[in-house]
Amino acid sequence: MAETLKEPKCGAIVIGGSAGSLDVLLEVFPALKADLNIPIIIVVHRKGSSESLLTDLLQSRTALKVLEAEEKSLLEGGKVYIAPADYHLLVEDDHTISLDYSEKINYSRPSIDVTFQSAAEVFKGDLVCILLSGSNADGVEGLKIVNNFGGRVVIQNPNTAIMPYMPQQASIAVKPNLVLDSFEMAEFINGLRG
Repeated sequence: MAETLKEPKCGAIVIGGSAGSLDVLLEVFPALKADLNIPIIIVVHRKGSSESLLTDLLQSRTALKVLEAEEKSLLEGGKVYIAPADYHLLVEDDHTISLDYSEKINYSRPSIDVTFQSAAEVFKGDLVCILLSGSNADGVEGLKIVNNFGGRVVIQNPNTAIMPYMPQQASIAVKPNLVLDSFEMAEFINGLRG
């Protein structure tokens, strides 16, 4: 009986964002608990020249291990995997990462949609996807698939996003499980059970 009151198991967290999302990540990551035993994948739109800057910046703000995702990396709890600039990041059935250089989707590579969809197909109801600030609709189609597989959909409150378009489009297209302000996200993530 007590088991049913617990937060459902979470196999992976995927966070997607574009313009304005870095501010949210820099607010959330310092507050994440060091023993969080869930892999986190981050897909943000960025230019190819910013290769390791995001990785280094986030690593300086968290006790979790932050890595630039590489081909065939195995997703492990307590690690943060950042989609490399100019590559789509896919999750394979064996929980490894695959990188893909196919065409841009929503003018973006990496595409949030691609990662949300592939992670949903693997983790199904054990997936949590969080969509942050951004100025295009990347991520919205992926969230529909996450929803269809029973995963949990969380969007940043559009009223507090620097660029509200992305979370607004998501809230129109998908019924989110939660709409959170940035200051509420770390507590939510820390409450998830690996």
